[in-house]
Amino acid sequence: MNAALATPVIDTHVILRDGDKVLLSQRGGPYGYGRWHAPSGKLDAGEPLTSGAARELLEETGVEVDPEHLRLVHVVHHKQDADTERIGLFFLATTWTGEPVNREPEKCLDLRWWSVHELPEDIIEYPAAGLLGYLKDAEPLTEHGWS
Repeated sequence: MNAALATPVIDTHVILRDGDKVLLSQRGGPYGYGRWHAPSGKLDAGEPLTSGAARELLEETGVEVDPEHLRLVHVVHHKQDADTERIGLFFLATTWTGEPVNREPEKCLDLRWWSVHELPEDIIEYPAAGLLGYLKDAEPLTEHGWS
C-alpha cells in the first residue's frame, strides 16, 4: 500500500504585543473577508521560517523584526478542506521597530490593536487556534479542522 505524502502549505503568523494588546489585521481578500487574524503569509521556497515571518510582517505592516527576535509560541496543523492542509507557525516578536501601517490596502481593510481580554469575536478559526493557544499557554500544538 502506497500512501500519498502530505504536502501542506506552510504559513507564518506573527504576534505583535504592546503590553496587553495584540495587533490584528482585517482581511480584505476573498478568504475570510472582513474577519481578523494576525499578520501572516505563506513561506517562500528556500526561505527560513523566521525570515519568512519577518518578511511577511514587514510587507503587511511596515514593522521590522530581526528573525532572531521571533520566538515560536504555537503550531497549528489545519485541515482546510479535503485537498488542502496547512501548518501554521505562530511567532511572538520579542523586539521590533516601527509603527504598524496598512501597507497592503488591497488585501487588508484595517490594522488594529486589541486587548487580549477583549479580542474580536470574528477572528478566522485557524489563526484564532494559534493565537488563543499562545495566549492560554496551551499545549504547543493544535490540530484544527480534522475529524
